[in-house]
Amino acid sequence: MTNRPTLYLTVGLPGTGKTTEARRIEVERDALRLTKDEWVKALYGTANPPDATDVIEGRLIEIALRALELGTDVVLDFGLWSRDERSALRQAAADRDAALELRYLHLPPDEQRRRLDRRHAEEPHTTWHMSDEDLAEWAAAIDVPTPGEIDGTEPVDAPPAGFATWDAWRRHRWPPSVR
Repeated sequence: MTNRPTLYLTVGLPGTGKTTEARRIEVERDALRLTKDEWVKALYGTANPPDATDVIEGRLIEIALRALELGTDVVLDFGLWSRDERSALRQAAADRDAALELRYLHLPPDEQRRRLDRRHAEEPHTTWHMSDEDLAEWAAAIDVPTPGEIDGTEPVDAPPAGFATWDAWRRHRWPPSVR
């Protein structure tokens, strides 16, 4: 009997500990860790272009799905703030007979700010400046995962209107190239 590979999703706002959690899972589970910020920094330095970011996330997702097909555990380390993003990935894992674990990380805003400031001071090459206004805007934008999403008991929603499948939505959300 073989074990099913697992797709781990780290979900949360900047500075809440997603990469720390992803690194822990990487070591404990001998998983492939795919951290978007590392790729964006390597390719764009101090820039963080949204259209390129979406493409990088999409490429990392394709690598993750292929690794699952090969039987490797994978950690996707980026915010995944929308329920649709998480639903698309939950369905993609299920389509590959992989397990899925969603790790939601949350902190009070003052602790989040403290951690971001410390990271920016100690490791500026790993991050970008984020204003209090940015953080407030993002906190208002995140779809906090439901308990059923987190424990896996909630069924995956149907794809949004205009998309026959989650794969079609996923390819639209994360385009294969910069437009």
